[in-house]
Amino acid sequence: MPSSPLRVAVVCSSNQNRSMEAHNILSKRSFNVRSFGTGTHVKLPGPAPDKPNVYDFKTTYEQMYNDLLKKDKELYTQNGILHMLDRNKRIKPRPERFQNCKDFFDLVITCEERVYDQVVEDLNSREQETCQPVHVINVDIQDNHEEATLGAFLICELCQCIQHTEDMENEIDELLQEFEDKSGRTFLHTVCFY
Repeated sequence: MPSSPLRVAVVCSSNQNRSMEAHNILSKRSFNVRSFGTGTHVKLPGPAPDKPNVYDFKTTYEQMYNDLLKKDKELYTQNGILHMLDRNKRIKPRPERFQNCKDFFDLVITCEERVYDQVVEDLNSREQETCQPVHVINVDIQDNHEEATLGAFLICELCQCIQHTEDMENEIDELLQEFEDKSGRTFLHTVCFY
């Protein structure tokens, strides 16, 4: 078992739904966790599919909440966005971009293949300093409230199993294969270095 708790990052596109749900579940299980997005902007559903609400990553969850409350309280209550933002602001002040974070993690879990590619590209473009390995694993999760919750529990179970391995470097491939068989999902996995 690792001598210190796993340092975990969970990453989706806008650091709103999937990564924040996993952040919430993992932090309640005492994991050392942070969450991020990889997009250039934060996008939330709007009144129509082609009219999303777009925010800068510097915008706080509180500001987004108040903006949507003013725009259409009924719509954003009914579609769950206000509830999601309320949860988010209790976890941290604002969304964060993965590409702007220089902290080291043992495990980075992404929630869709495009985000996985962006995280791997970012890590590989950094100058190697310590040669410390970081495992990047993709768990495809649809971007809706129900799937985010199911995905968060799967991510939590995965992190708990990895935390309890004797030798993460040598056991992770077998562990991921077991999870693929059990969940019926395919996981992408690669190792990058800091």
